[in-house]
Amino acid sequence: MGEELYSEGRALTLLNQLERILETDVLIDEVGFIHPSQFSGLNEDAGDENMNFWNRDHKLGISTQVLLPLYRVAKHVFMTTIDEYKLQSNLSVERGKIGHENMLLPSSNSSPYEVLEDEIMKHSKALLLLNSDFGTAWNARKLVLSKKQSTSAFMDELLLASLVLSSSPKSEQAWSHRRWVIKNMAGNCSNVQEIVGKESELVENIAERSKMNYRAWNHRCWLVPYMTRRQVMDELNKSRNWAALHVADNSCFHYRRRLMHRMLDDSDHKQDPNACFAYVIDTHQMWKEELHWNEMLIKRYIGREALWLHRRFLSLYWIQHFTSDLCGLFCHPEFKNSKSHGTETFLDNELQLLRHCSTIQDNHFEDFQAQAKFSVIYFLWLIKVAESQGVKLTEKLRGVKLKALLENVCPEKSFLWDSL
Repeated sequence: MGEELYSEGRALTLLNQLERILETDVLIDEVGFIHPSQFSGLNEDAGDENMNFWNRDHKLGISTQVLLPLYRVAKHVFMTTIDEYKLQSNLSVERGKIGHENMLLPSSNSSPYEVLEDEIMKHSKALLLLNSDFGTAWNARKLVLSKKQSTSAFMDELLLASLVLSSSPKSEQAWSHRRWVIKNMAGNCSNVQEIVGKESELVENIAERSKMNYRAWNHRCWLVPYMTRRQVMDELNKSRNWAALHVADNSCFHYRRRLMHRMLDDSDHKQDPNACFAYVIDTHQMWKEELHWNEMLIKRYIGREALWLHRRFLSLYWIQHFTSDLCGLFCHPEFKNSKSHGTETFLDNELQLLRHCSTIQDNHFEDFQAQAKFSVIYFLWLIKVAESQGVKLTEKLRGVKLKALLENVCPEKSFLWDSL
């Protein structure tokens, strides 16, 4: 039967069925949309004759055949409830039943409002499963939750957002709503770090199923200020394994850069000189290991631009913090004595990397050509950055025909030489 043949009454029955399923099974953690041809097999296994919904093992399937009529009636019912809620609120304001400070919000002690709020939460939940970017529905939930300020209600809201993300992993509205919930919980919740840890795991699980998911990784970056130092270190270790298996996904490397930036920021605020030096040494060692790991990935996975972009970040902060000492952090005598040797070693290593990666071993293999291009452009960038920090590379570049390399591997970028 086509979608256009569903009457308003039948569509409303479908909505009631969906909302009943959501109320009965509060542990549903995944929703998907299934073609009608697949329902017969699923329902035979489940012993169910319902050809519109499938619910088993806390998983929910909705037939694609009923999506349009279901969405239309869900939107209509939700908007009708919102209009009624606003009308009751305005009437209360006019009758002077609420104080001046709360004129925009109805009293939470009024049972008619509580009924309408429950209806808003029920209808918006069904609506958001059908359209995850319906901003009015998310905002209506925020309005109700902001009045209750209940930790359990906020936790339930995180579960709802997870359910929505199971079918719409790139929904900006859903990710934004999660951040709003966490911000509201942060001041009154004692286990924020535990919540942050679970959020980070959620992002990793979603990123595994939804490739190049910038919105998910951006959410993970947003969590970093809420992390303890131990959590930051753990996240660096965990994300390293993931990044090594997804070298083309720049979002994960951006997340690692955010974590490493947090390490440097924490060094800035250390008051105890001894603690500061110990922290700086740890950060210095971490940076060396990251540079070595990044070089290994560059040589293993040929022509991956995300790896070269990550190296720019590593090199920039290495020069700024471990060579120029612009922040005045590395003033300890023991660190000063080893700083010059570290700079020389770093620059020599970058030159060797250039020589290794700029050699095109196979002209028919585009990745080798891309590797040579990225390496030459990176080194041109490194020259400008190093000299801006007072580090001269003139002696080291003798014998390196950098201009010829540039014209050979990427003649369209030859103008970069003129900017040196």
